[in-house]
Amino acid sequence: MRKLIHYLDDFLCLFFPHLCLACEKNAPPYGEYICASCNATLPLANFHFDKNNPFTERLWGRVDVHSAAALYLFTKGSRVQKLIHHLKYDGKKEIGFLLGKQFGFHLKRSPLFSEVDLIVPVPLHPRKQRIRGYNQSEMFANGLSESMGVPHMKNGLKRIIHSESQTKKSREDRVVKMKEVFNVNQPGMLKGKHILLVDDVMTTGATLEVCASQLLSLPGTKVSIATIAIAVH
Repeated sequence: MRKLIHYLDDFLCLFFPHLCLACEKNAPPYGEYICASCNATLPLANFHFDKNNPFTERLWGRVDVHSAAALYLFTKGSRVQKLIHHLKYDGKKEIGFLLGKQFGFHLKRSPLFSEVDLIVPVPLHPRKQRIRGYNQSEMFANGLSESMGVPHMKNGLKRIIHSESQTKKSREDRVVKMKEVFNVNQPGMLKGKHILLVDDVMTTGATLEVCASQLLSLPGTKVSIATIAIAVH
């Protein structure tokens, strides 16, 4: 039966080709989403062993995080941008889980992330999540949780205000807008923990700054950050 399904899938690919979500040209291995070429050449950030790196430097003077790292470097029009677009807008939630699982194997080998107690994703507003069908950051958190062997708490933070797109606003404007958007949910389960806060892309860092600040308001809490990508200029 498995062989039959495999042959049927190959036949359907003749008419509806299964293309790599990064380059949108090559066919990835059966059951995968990224082709071998992209897997070998997508720009890895490699920040996870460095306490001070371009990610943490972007947060200096804004919020006191323990450590921060991204899997990929993100530039406009790049293959990484295409991956993120498919994850967020084309219903390809599986890619978030797979990238989380991949990154988690790297993070658990780093002393900076080896003592994380709990993984918390940046939340979407419930209305936006109903429209999209899932929270892409939660998918990433699920993958990280599996490969790191660390529990995740999908409702650790709650988004209480539905805000418009922030992509064209400055960092200062974003921070002002975001300060009343997020609340800590069930603080008793979060205090005293080393929390890994996760999101899809680090751009200005305004959302991560506000979410981390909310978590750090809890007694004894330590926050690290992991994202699928970090925007570079």
